[in-house]
Amino acid sequence: MFARLTYLIACLSTVGLSSVARADERPNIVFIFADDQCFDTIAALGNEEVETPNLDRLAKRGTTFTHAYNMGSWSGAVCVASRMMLNSGRFIWDAEPVWATSERERQQGRWWGEYMKSAGYHTYMTGKWHCRADAAKSFDVVRDVRGGMPKQTETGYNRPIVDPESGEITDPWSPSDPKFGGFWEGGTHWSEVVAKHSVDFIEEASQKNDPFFMYLAFNAPHDPRQSPAEYVAKYPVEQVQLPENFLPEYPYAEAMGAGHKLRDERLAPFPRTPYAVKTNRQEYYAIITHMDTMIGRILDSLQASGKADNTWIFFTADHGLACGQHGLMGKQNLYDHSVRVPLFVIGPDVAAGRKIDAPVYLQDIMPTTLQLAGVDKPNHVQFHSLLPMIEGGESPYDVIYGAYLDKQRSLRTDQYKLIIYPDVDVVRLFDIQADPLEMNDLAASPQHAETLQELKQRFKALQQEMKDPLAIKL
Repeated sequence: MFARLTYLIACLSTVGLSSVARADERPNIVFIFADDQCFDTIAALGNEEVETPNLDRLAKRGTTFTHAYNMGSWSGAVCVASRMMLNSGRFIWDAEPVWATSERERQQGRWWGEYMKSAGYHTYMTGKWHCRADAAKSFDVVRDVRGGMPKQTETGYNRPIVDPESGEITDPWSPSDPKFGGFWEGGTHWSEVVAKHSVDFIEEASQKNDPFFMYLAFNAPHDPRQSPAEYVAKYPVEQVQLPENFLPEYPYAEAMGAGHKLRDERLAPFPRTPYAVKTNRQEYYAIITHMDTMIGRILDSLQASGKADNTWIFFTADHGLACGQHGLMGKQNLYDHSVRVPLFVIGPDVAAGRKIDAPVYLQDIMPTTLQLAGVDKPNHVQFHSLLPMIEGGESPYDVIYGAYLDKQRSLRTDQYKLIIYPDVDVVRLFDIQADPLEMNDLAASPQHAETLQELKQRFKALQQEMKDPLAIKL
């Protein structure tokens, strides 16, 4: 069963953290949301190439879910689907039909912020929203609601260019020059604006008796990946490592809907060059480190407020990003670098420095906060609270489902990843325990023929459970 019986038993038997919060004990909740941050871009999780002292701080203070995923998207803007699933609590193909009418969802109370308000929480929001529900009405206090991304300029695409004969580099764009707008639009870097508003919110909330819920959404590290020059200088291009799974071009890019015309893929030239990928990764790491500094300001303010001891902190991202892996730049694919995200949970009595490797979805944060707030899980919410797992229970998911438009599907078990490209009748199979970078396709291997067939049958059953509208011949 997709939702395991053991999970139900854990929910019924768990006490302590997962017990329903009484009104006089309800904790404060701070949700910090990054945009486009891959799971392997944090030093504490093994990437020694990037500086993230404050995210490392969270990892040490709380529990890390090492295998947290986004289901994918019905849209080229993957963040739209991810955020709609998060705020509505619905799985991907149930979230899609209510996306256009999400303001009505909010008005009828079927919305994350509305549930928190109804539970007596004072609610705050700043930063990226990207939902059609009215952000200004979804929270009590709202400042500087941002769109999907800072404005990119034409100069920011197809760069840098390396002359194959002379080696001369052409790159008229700079991540630190305010003249290119983007994150600099308005005069202050958008990540700094989120931090400033967050600190203001915390100072205001510290003066109130009501518990608070904060939705703090960075646009970083989405492109245009801009940050102050001193952050870019931390990552000299010649010292940035080329991903081990680098490819000049991905062989199925067009068939899977991530070809030359896709906006995200146009950021770097075709075919990809090592220098172009290193430059993009330099800027990716720099804006992550800059955002990390802003997160540090938020954490320091929370500590100074006197509210930290009764506050839960959740950190995650809406999806990952290839940034040169597999010859891809964007997130419109089902490799782990684009569907897997960091997820930290910090709270009273939550184990410090613990890692849970069992699979979850990032959207499980929503019902987790409802349980902390003492809200009975609504019937339409399909994701699951993380509290039983924090208490030692099993994951409610025995497999992870992935989808992108009608172009890609995937199934991930604890050992294998099945990726399907229906338009070209291609199936790829990876042993992700032996091959975590998903470089060795085993679909044609005679030794894995039986495994392949089992996974295909398992995927067919999963499609029905997910109400997947796509007919696929396997």
